[in-house]
Amino acid sequence: MDKEPKIQTKEKIILGIDPGTNVMGFGLILVKGSKYSLLQFGVIHLKKYSDHALKLKKIFEKISQILEEFAPDAVALEAPFFGQNVQSMLKLGRAQGVAMAAALAKEIAITEYSPKKVKQSVTGNGNASKEQVAEMLKTLLNIKEIPLLLDATDALAVALCHHFHEGRLQTRGRSGGWKSFVNENPGRIKK
Repeated sequence: MDKEPKIQTKEKIILGIDPGTNVMGFGLILVKGSKYSLLQFGVIHLKKYSDHALKLKKIFEKISQILEEFAPDAVALEAPFFGQNVQSMLKLGRAQGVAMAAALAKEIAITEYSPKKVKQSVTGNGNASKEQVAEMLKTLLNIKEIPLLLDATDALAVALCHHFHEGRLQTRGRSGGWKSFVNENPGRIKK
Protein backbone atom coordinates (compact mmCIF):
# COMPACT_ATOMS: atom_id res chain seq x y z
CA MET A 1 0.00 0.00 0.00
CA ASP A 2 1.26 3.43 -0.88
CA LYS A 3 1.50 5.88 1.95
CA GLU A 4 0.14 9.33 1.36
CA PRO A 5 2.95 11.87 1.36
CA LYS A 6 3.02 14.05 4.42
CA ILE A 7 2.45 17.70 3.72
CA GLN A 8 5.19 19.75 5.29
CA THR A 9 3.84 22.62 7.35
CA LYS A 10 6.07 25.66 7.03
CA GLU A 11 7.44 26.87 10.31
CA LYS A 12 7.73 30.53 11.06
CA ILE A 13 9.19 32.47 13.97
CA ILE A 14 7.76 35.84 14.98
CA LEU A 15 9.57 38.25 17.30
CA GLY A 16 7.34 40.68 19.18
CA ILE A 17 8.81 43.79 20.76
CA ASP A 18 7.33 46.10 23.38
CA PRO A 19 9.60 49.16 23.06
CA GLY A 20 10.82 50.94 26.15
CA THR A 21 13.71 53.09 27.32
CA ASN A 22 13.94 51.59 30.82
CA VAL A 23 12.60 48.09 30.11
CA MET A 24 12.08 46.65 26.63
CA GLY A 25 10.07 43.46 26.32
CA PHE A 26 10.65 40.77 23.71
CA GLY A 27 8.80 37.56 22.93
CA LEU A 28 9.21 34.87 20.31
CA ILE A 29 6.60 32.43 19.10
CA LEU A 30 6.90 29.49 16.73
CA VAL A 31 4.07 29.10 14.23
CA LYS A 32 3.35 25.82 12.41
CA GLY A 33 0.28 26.21 10.23
CA SER A 34 -2.44 27.51 12.52
CA LYS A 35 -0.71 26.26 15.69
CA TYR A 36 1.62 28.42 17.70
CA SER A 37 3.84 27.93 20.73
CA LEU A 38 6.13 29.89 22.99
CA LEU A 39 9.83 29.93 22.16
CA GLN A 40 11.27 32.57 24.48
CA PHE A 41 10.38 35.81 26.21
CA GLY A 42 12.02 38.29 28.52
CA VAL A 43 13.09 41.88 29.01
CA ILE A 44 16.09 44.03 28.28
CA HIS A 45 16.95 46.08 31.38
CA LEU A 46 18.05 49.58 30.42
CA LYS A 47 17.40 51.62 33.56
CA LYS A 48 20.98 51.11 34.76
CA TYR A 49 22.29 53.19 31.84
CA SER A 50 21.94 56.91 32.48
CA ASP A 51 22.98 58.02 28.98
CA HIS A 52 20.16 57.75 26.41
CA ALA A 53 22.60 57.10 23.55
CA LEU A 54 24.07 54.16 25.48
CA LYS A 55 20.55 52.77 26.02
CA LEU A 56 19.95 52.92 22.26
CA LYS A 57 23.25 51.14 21.60
CA LYS A 58 22.31 48.38 24.09
CA ILE A 59 18.87 47.99 22.45
CA PHE A 60 20.48 47.60 19.04
CA GLU A 61 23.02 45.08 20.35
CA LYS A 62 20.48 42.95 22.26
CA ILE A 63 17.87 42.93 19.48
CA SER A 64 20.61 42.06 16.97
CA GLN A 65 21.70 39.20 19.25
CA ILE A 66 18.11 37.88 19.49
CA LEU A 67 17.74 38.14 15.69
CA GLU A 68 20.98 36.25 15.21
CA GLU A 69 20.06 33.51 17.70
CA PHE A 70 16.45 32.87 16.63
CA ALA A 71 16.42 34.09 12.98
CA PRO A 72 12.77 35.23 13.05
CA ASP A 73 10.81 35.53 9.82
CA ALA A 74 8.99 38.64 11.01
CA VAL A 75 9.28 41.33 13.66
CA ALA A 76 6.17 42.95 15.14
CA LEU A 77 6.37 46.05 17.30
CA GLU A 78 3.88 47.83 19.48
CA ALA A 79 3.52 51.38 18.21
CA PRO A 80 4.15 54.06 20.82
CA PHE A 81 1.01 55.52 22.34
CA PHE A 82 0.58 59.27 22.47
CA GLY A 83 1.01 60.54 26.01
CA GLN A 84 1.32 63.95 27.58
CA ASN A 85 5.13 64.01 27.85
CA VAL A 86 6.70 64.88 24.49
CA GLN A 87 10.25 64.06 25.67
CA SER A 88 9.16 60.56 26.73
CA MET A 89 7.49 60.06 23.34
CA LEU A 90 10.66 61.09 21.51
CA LYS A 91 12.80 58.72 23.58
CA LEU A 92 10.34 55.87 23.09
CA GLY A 93 10.24 56.54 19.35
CA ARG A 94 14.02 56.39 19.20
CA ALA A 95 14.05 53.08 21.08
CA GLN A 96 11.49 51.67 18.67
CA GLY A 97 13.46 53.02 15.70
CA VAL A 98 16.66 51.36 16.87
CA ALA A 99 14.86 48.01 17.28
CA MET A 100 13.39 48.45 13.79
CA ALA A 101 16.83 49.29 12.37
CA ALA A 102 18.27 46.08 13.84
CA ALA A 103 15.57 44.06 12.04
CA LEU A 104 15.87 46.02 8.81
CA ALA A 105 19.65 45.53 8.82
CA LYS A 106 18.95 41.77 8.69
CA GLU A 107 16.27 42.34 6.00
CA ILE A 108 13.47 41.06 8.24
CA ALA A 109 9.96 42.38 7.63
CA ILE A 110 8.58 44.65 10.36
CA THR A 111 4.99 45.51 11.23
CA GLU A 112 3.59 47.89 13.84
CA TYR A 113 0.39 47.40 15.82
CA SER A 114 -1.37 49.86 18.08
CA PRO A 115 -1.65 48.88 21.75
CA LYS A 116 -5.44 48.72 21.37
CA LYS A 117 -5.20 46.33 18.38
CA VAL A 118 -2.79 44.07 20.28
CA LYS A 119 -5.09 43.87 23.31
CA GLN A 120 -8.16 43.33 21.10
CA SER A 121 -6.41 40.51 19.21
CA VAL A 122 -5.34 38.64 22.32
CA THR A 123 -8.17 39.25 24.80
CA GLY A 124 -11.08 40.44 22.66
CA ASN A 125 -11.04 43.73 24.58
CA GLY A 126 -9.02 46.68 23.26
CA ASN A 127 -9.06 48.25 26.72
CA ALA A 128 -7.76 45.19 28.59
CA SER A 129 -5.18 45.72 31.33
CA LYS A 130 -1.62 44.41 31.11
CA GLU A 131 -2.60 41.82 33.73
CA GLN A 132 -5.57 40.61 31.64
CA VAL A 133 -3.32 40.29 28.57
CA ALA A 134 -0.78 38.31 30.63
CA GLU A 135 -3.47 35.96 31.98
CA MET A 136 -4.81 35.27 28.48
CA LEU A 137 -1.29 34.59 27.20
CA LYS A 138 -0.73 32.23 30.12
CA THR A 139 -3.60 30.16 28.75
CA LEU A 140 -2.88 30.57 25.01
CA LEU A 141 0.85 29.83 25.24
CA ASN A 142 0.91 27.53 28.28
CA ILE A 143 3.08 29.88 30.30
CA LYS A 144 3.77 28.38 33.72
CA GLU A 145 4.25 31.62 35.60
CA ILE A 146 3.58 35.22 34.65
CA PRO A 147 6.77 37.32 34.92
CA LEU A 148 7.04 40.28 37.28
CA LEU A 149 7.69 42.66 34.40
CA LEU A 150 4.70 42.54 32.07
CA ASP A 151 6.70 44.12 29.24
CA ALA A 152 7.69 40.54 28.34
CA THR A 153 4.09 39.33 28.03
CA ASP A 154 3.17 42.54 26.17
CA ALA A 155 5.84 41.64 23.61
CA LEU A 156 4.43 38.11 23.28
CA ALA A 157 1.01 39.66 22.73
CA VAL A 158 2.43 41.72 19.85
CA ALA A 159 3.90 38.57 18.25
CA LEU A 160 0.61 36.72 18.63
CA CYS A 161 -1.32 39.71 17.26
CA HIS A 162 0.92 39.62 14.18
CA HIS A 163 0.20 35.92 13.70
CA PHE A 164 -3.54 36.50 14.00
CA HIS A 165 -3.50 39.36 11.47
CA GLU A 166 -0.83 38.18 9.05
CA GLY A 167 -2.18 37.59 5.57
CA ARG A 168 -5.55 39.13 6.27
CA LEU A 169 -6.89 41.85 4.07
CA GLN A 170 -6.59 45.29 5.56
CA THR A 171 -9.92 46.89 6.42
CA ARG A 172 -8.78 50.50 6.20
CA GLY A 173 -11.70 52.89 6.16
CA ARG A 174 -14.21 50.27 7.22
CA SER A 175 -15.38 49.29 10.65
CA GLY A 176 -14.62 45.57 10.27
CA GLY A 177 -16.15 43.19 12.82
CA TRP A 178 -19.23 40.98 12.49
CA LYS A 179 -21.33 43.52 10.58
CA SER A 180 -18.64 43.77 7.92
CA PHE A 181 -18.31 39.98 7.78
CA VAL A 182 -22.06 39.49 7.32
CA ASN A 183 -22.20 42.14 4.58
CA GLU A 184 -19.24 40.65 2.75
CA ASN A 185 -20.36 37.00 3.14
CA PRO A 186 -24.17 36.85 2.81
CA GLY A 187 -24.09 33.23 1.58
CA ARG A 188 -22.30 32.02 4.72
CA ILE A 189 -24.96 33.17 7.15
CA LYS A 190 -27.86 30.82 7.89
CA LYS A 191 -31.14 32.39 8.87
